[in-house]
Amino acid sequence: MKYIKLFILIASVSLFAACSDDSLDSKSIFDTQNKEEQNDFDKWLKTNYVDTYNIRFNYRYSDKETDNKYNLAPADFNKSKALAIMVKHIWLDAYKEVMGDQFMKTYSPRVMQLVGSAAYDSQSSIVMGTAEGGLKVTLYNVNIIDVDNPIIDPENPFVDKEKGTYDLNYWFFHTMNHEFCHILTQKKNYSTEFQTVSAGKYQTSGWVNVKDEEAPSMGFVSGYASGEYNEDFAEIFAQYVTHSEAAWQKILNAGIVYETDENGDYVLDADGNPIVKDASGYKAIIQKFNILKEYFANTWGMDITKLREVILRRTAEVKAMDLETLK
Repeated sequence: MKYIKLFILIASVSLFAACSDDSLDSKSIFDTQNKEEQNDFDKWLKTNYVDTYNIRFNYRYSDKETDNKYNLAPADFNKSKALAIMVKHIWLDAYKEVMGDQFMKTYSPRVMQLVGSAAYDSQSSIVMGTAEGGLKVTLYNVNIIDVDNPIIDPENPFVDKEKGTYDLNYWFFHTMNHEFCHILTQKKNYSTEFQTVSAGKYQTSGWVNVKDEEAPSMGFVSGYASGEYNEDFAEIFAQYVTHSEAAWQKILNAGIVYETDENGDYVLDADGNPIVKDASGYKAIIQKFNILKEYFANTWGMDITKLREVILRRTAEVKAMDLETLK
């Protein structure tokens, strides 16, 4: 099996993404006759996930559905319910609003498995999530969710990983959009021109040492994006659609290096503006973004700026939502 893995390595995060080209179609692949007694949440999931999107949402812990090399805890029932409501509203329904009823039913992962605790690998790194072959996504650390006050921050693209975060955008929604981008690009290839923009600059084995704040000066939207071009593509997509325009501009601005004096202060020109030393990182991100935007528009008929508007609107709506009551 191939996996997508997200790790926090002290101050850096990694997202190992690899998705096989599995066949997806909109016909339900699930036996809907579950022998286990169905509660109201199960019935809601049947209607809102299986019937609507052809996704089985597993909130119960199962040894068969989780990696037994980790010491894991089950997801809390109420936190699982809250996440299911949010995932449907922010992620699934956003694509449905932009792309129509059948799009996610055809292309989305078939199984979502929740785990309550974080998973720690042999190096004591935190595994944020895994995705197998584009068909199954496992989300860890569900029990950090505050049902009464969920934190979803689309304004900060540079999370302080040393301090830790309860930002669900960071833990869940970025991950799902990143992985979904892989699924789509496996079905329909993007231009090989993208590979050439940052050729020779990818940090195949050293990307874990690239800080997110420093990556834009190298032409990447995150440290993980500097690993290789497929992850670069998916990271640009995920960062763009889950963050505000102001946050996106923070990334772009970090791609410009300015002249500084011996005190570390900007050197100004005659008009009082900082003197640009190197804007190659900024230019590389813009060039790759334009290729990506054109790919989604021409290949999928998807306006990613419209998608971002819908995702951000729905993200803001979560604050007023009842995450305890199934509707």
